[in-house]
Amino acid sequence: MKVVPGAAATPVAGIAPAAEIRTPATAATSAPSKLQSSVLQPAMAAMSEMPDIDHEKVAALKTALERGELPFNPAKLAALIDRYHRSGR
Repeated sequence: MKVVPGAAATPVAGIAPAAEIRTPATAATSAPSKLQSSVLQPAMAAMSEMPDIDHEKVAALKTALERGELPFNPAKLAALIDRYHRSGR
């Protein structure tokens, strides 16, 4: 089978057309699901108010690294990066 840009898609029996599939983004905008219970809702609200990056912690880690208080092994980091990219993620 060859995929050609602009070619019409052939429907497969038993699989819903893309228009009928709900994506996570669509599901998130709908009414709260059962998972968003009265216990989970406050936690999610608190998390949404938190910053994406804790700049104070980043600065503390940078300082500790500069002072030599935080061990750093560049060979180990390189091996981990290599392993991650070879895993096919």
